[in-house]
Amino acid sequence: MKITSKGQVTIPQAVREQAGLLPHSEVEFVVNARGEVIIRPLKGADPPIRAAFQKARGSANAREFKGMSTDEFMEFLRG
Repeated sequence: MKITSKGQVTIPQAVREQAGLLPHSEVEFVVNARGEVIIRPLKGADPPIRAAFQKARGSANAREFKGMSTDEFMEFLRG
């Protein structure tokens, strides 16, 4: 596996699945005392779309959404 000129590398699918890394997951890189790089998922970091859904959950009848079309509401969720 090679690192691109932009410093990018593809994490193999089997490794992503085993680590529970989904698209748009937030990760952190740690270098241990032996110089090994460890990639860990950040706990509590929700993807932006999930955060938007959490914000909107149970509020479809809130006055800020009254009169909003479906397209406008979806645009709000997508940011």
